[in-house]
Amino acid sequence: MSRKLLWLPILLWVTAGYAQDTSSASSSTSSSSLTPSASPTSSNPTATLDQATASGISTAGVHKFLGIPFASPPINSLRFSAPVPVSSYNATIDASHYGYSCPQQNVSLISNYFHFRKRRSDFGQVKIDPTWMDVSLDDDDAPPENEDCLTVNVMRPDNASESSNLPVVVWIVGGGFETGTTYASDADAVQLVTRSNELGHPLVYVSMNYRVSGWGFLASQEVQSANATNLGLRDQRLAMQWTNRYIKSFGGDNTRVVIWGQSAGAISASLHMLTNNGSTDGLFRGAFMQSGAPIPIGNYTEGQSVYDQITNQTNCASSNDTLNCLRSVPFEDLKTVINRTPNYYSYSSLDLTWVPRADGIFLVDTPQRLVLQNSVARIPMVTGNVDDEGTVFALSSLNVTDSDEFKAFLDYAYLQHVPDPYVNEILNLYPNDSSAGSPFNTSNINAITPEYKRSAAFQGDVVFQAPRRFFVQQRSGYQPVWSYLSTRKKQTPFVGSYHGSDLANHILDDYLIYFVANLNPNTGNGPEWPQYDNNSKQIYSFINDGVGVTTDDYRVPQISYLTNVSLEYPS
Repeated sequence: MSRKLLWLPILLWVTAGYAQDTSSASSSTSSSSLTPSASPTSSNPTATLDQATASGISTAGVHKFLGIPFASPPINSLRFSAPVPVSSYNATIDASHYGYSCPQQNVSLISNYFHFRKRRSDFGQVKIDPTWMDVSLDDDDAPPENEDCLTVNVMRPDNASESSNLPVVVWIVGGGFETGTTYASDADAVQLVTRSNELGHPLVYVSMNYRVSGWGFLASQEVQSANATNLGLRDQRLAMQWTNRYIKSFGGDNTRVVIWGQSAGAISASLHMLTNNGSTDGLFRGAFMQSGAPIPIGNYTEGQSVYDQITNQTNCASSNDTLNCLRSVPFEDLKTVINRTPNYYSYSSLDLTWVPRADGIFLVDTPQRLVLQNSVARIPMVTGNVDDEGTVFALSSLNVTDSDEFKAFLDYAYLQHVPDPYVNEILNLYPNDSSAGSPFNTSNINAITPEYKRSAAFQGDVVFQAPRRFFVQQRSGYQPVWSYLSTRKKQTPFVGSYHGSDLANHILDDYLIYFVANLNPNTGNGPEWPQYDNNSKQIYSFINDGVGVTTDDYRVPQISYLTNVSLEYPS
């Protein structure tokens, strides 16, 4: 998820008059605003790809090569099909601007209600005006959407050359598997490349667009039979193969590649560690994951009802080949139907409609079972969380105001297949006590509604904290593992150390750069960041403006129970 999307819920609260301190929010928003690529400031850099020359731009000390296609356009018969690689380049490539954005799910922060509930505006603690919440979170500055969107971008320091053999970081953009475009990361990428040069560890940066929402994660028996599942992940993998083949032309070393992502991008990176029997195929040698680990997802049949809904609404249900029929549906018509499905700011929030699923092909089993089967790439990895992962997502269910409604919410969204005794125990572990909820360690402050902090605690733990702890504890002893927790930005009204705050504030940039260079995040400044060990369970801690080492022992009973339930009942 881009920083712009992450900050909008907070800004909505500010403009509604509920935030008490707007200075820090305004400052952070300003620093993360994105603008189109600057005009060239020197002669255009070039790179040779097969028989073609790619011509990029040079700005702010960085060479940019943008919008290079790595696959055939996934349109017409290739819609809902595995990506087809570009066989070779034979003509001049204009790499001076970003390619199209892949079709995005329309995302709005909107308070959703059970169909049997009456609309409420009085939540006991604050007055909510429902009109301000129905605000689109689309990025109007991003390149227009088009199915012909499978492109990569490469950035390098402007003093690099084809013979530099620099280490490479491959960024996988997040967005809940529903949104995400590489354009949104432009300013961050330039800052990272510039900083790497300043530290004396220059790197080459690669990012890719991949299919999201229904275009990339359609799932059903029909899709599985056509070998067309998890297309977004396959797009990412093909972009890594492209990097392996061509990155030397940009001064990168294809034997020193690290994959990096945040949120859905981090989850994606972890899933690339699980596919192919845990073999990287030489595509990457390390993984750096912020707020994302192998999540408890089920198999492709869980998507059947949504697939049937889409075929019905596109008049494809009566076709002898419904998937082929969907390939011929006009783009705008199909987008309209897909946009009717829930998004990550809908009532069900992180119980995502569009998500990778076990398909017997890319993911031969559910991710956490693959971890238990030791089907994991044995590479150095860094993975961590912010303290209040669930707060921004709990904003979408503010009509949940008592314990009965919270249980109904869990039954509706996250625990549909979980027997009542397990649900009741989860309710006990996450009590109706605002002082125990998220933002954590803020007493009763930030309790927008009586159940908000409870809901935020559960959602952050079940989707982010529990999968991360399970992953590191399972992999400790098999490979080098480093983990962290950030409690910075805790003062942010209502959302605390919110999801994406570590990325938005660049607190891990130096550690990432050193990890890409050395496969070790230690920078030589501050305390030593120890490897994760199941005995000591030490993790790096980002607190206020400092760093330290602490123990990974927060909410052990809750997180352990959620892990056991998710292993037995993947969603």
